[in-house]
Amino acid sequence: MIVHAANPIYDSIFKYLVEDKRIAKILISALLKKEVLDVEFRRHEYTNNVRNDISMFRIDFGARVREADGSEHLVLIELQKTWIETETLRFRQYLGAQYSDPNNIQKEERLKHGYAIPMVTVYLLGHKVGNIEEPILYVDHKSYDYNGHEITKGLPDPFVESLVHNSIIVQIPRLHGHVNNRLEEVLSVFDQNRTNEFNHHIININEEEYANDDDMLYIVRRLTAAAANAKLRHDMNVEDEFFTAIENRDTTIMNNEREIAEQRAYINEQKSQINEQQNQLNEQQNQLNEQQSQLNEQQSQLNEKNKMLQSAIKAMMNNGLDVATIATSLGITAGEVEALMAK
Repeated sequence: MIVHAANPIYDSIFKYLVEDKRIAKILISALLKKEVLDVEFRRHEYTNNVRNDISMFRIDFGARVREADGSEHLVLIELQKTWIETETLRFRQYLGAQYSDPNNIQKEERLKHGYAIPMVTVYLLGHKVGNIEEPILYVDHKSYDYNGHEITKGLPDPFVESLVHNSIIVQIPRLHGHVNNRLEEVLSVFDQNRTNEFNHHIININEEEYANDDDMLYIVRRLTAAAANAKLRHDMNVEDEFFTAIENRDTTIMNNEREIAEQRAYINEQKSQINEQQNQLNEQQNQLNEQQSQLNEQQSQLNEKNKMLQSAIKAMMNNGLDVATIATSLGITAGEVEALMAK
């Protein structure tokens, strides 16, 4: 049977979904691949209904989990969900605030200051990340010695766990067709290929897919209830208006940036042409300077030659030679002799 459920990609619907403690346990258990004994909402979520730069839903859980060896411990889950692509700095800023929050420190009697609660960050992204094709990416930290050999003895250690954390990245657009494990099954309700063609607030779910899974049927029924909730339908409309405004603004910014880039390219081309012309002028000026230098050198040589001729003419005249004899002797004309004598 096909049912019409609210689309959990919307912040308001996702918030309504995970406010149910049973669903929160189902989701966190699937994410961590561990048995979750209890879930605590550690602080109010941060939705971005008033800021005009990006929508980012944030919520913190404290989950008590049981390991395979039977041991139990508390894990802090920092979940951030966004529709549109954003800078990683925004994620880091929120994460940094959680690292510095004294409420995230667990005290022990033998310790003066205590250690931070182990943390796992979860990113539910409404966009793809580069060329990574896997819809779900687990990023786990490991420890190595100087030679690159993995260290396992003594780990996990509370001091190390206080300073590093694991991450889970979910690419919602890549969930389509992937139901190969428990987490992908739980996240299948986010598959946007299920969206109703007439109303993107609604996703069409075939309940028969989860006939033998009480937890998934519980999630589907909560989403079905959300679809019938007038306030939640209104909240989805508000989110649509918000994102439409963001998209229009971003489109305007993108167009302006493209025009500015084109203008800059034109200006740079003009500058390049001017620089080329200036280089040509500089080259021509260098050639003129070279020619002038050659002329000056020739003039200097000519002046030196004339001085030598003047000295010779003067000496010959003192010896009583006439102009014609001097000209013949020096291989120049009589007029040139007279001109040199006149200087």
